[in-house]
Amino acid sequence: MAKEQIQQLEMQIFELTQKLHALRKDQRAEPVPNYEFDTQTGKLSLLDLFAGKSKLLAIHNMGQGCRYCTLWADGINPFIPHLESALSVVLLSKDTPDVQRRFANSRNWRFRTASHGGGDYIKEQTVMQGADNMPGAVVYEREDDSIYRKSAGIFGPGDLYCSMWNILGLAGLGEAEWTPQFSYWTRPAKLDDGGDNLIE
Repeated sequence: MAKEQIQQLEMQIFELTQKLHALRKDQRAEPVPNYEFDTQTGKLSLLDLFAGKSKLLAIHNMGQGCRYCTLWADGINPFIPHLESALSVVLLSKDTPDVQRRFANSRNWRFRTASHGGGDYIKEQTVMQGADNMPGAVVYEREDDSIYRKSAGIFGPGDLYCSMWNILGLAGLGEAEWTPQFSYWTRPAKLDDGGDNLIE
């Protein structure tokens, strides 16, 4: 009986997800300002971040100090080439451009990055009303020099955007039983190479 209920619920979730996608497609886009961001190459506007494409996926990341945001970015990173065949992709956080790039390199992320510095952009374009550094993603569309916010999604345990939670769910595990970490390497008691100059 439980197996049948699980299969029925999975089908309902699939059907609801299809309805959600259709609603987002039909959702009316709202005009937004052409915000400015800091990057390693200087100031760039929101229009610049489209990089010649008509759609932009702006990933709202809380910064290098958030293990959960790192998990989401780790999961999205392999899809970057596929995503960029359809739209422009940029990871935005409050961290400075140098901190962003150093952390991205340490994770082998392919994202283009830009810093909103905690300013007007993230306060006005938040994915959750009242939370100005909530992780998530926003899709923007452009028509000539006009920018429109098409849709947004909030990132959080159990959401549609991080497969880790659904895979853990197969094992009956959730946020209460598991917390993401930056690294899972456990240092051996004795290193065969002598352990000189080890960076933790």
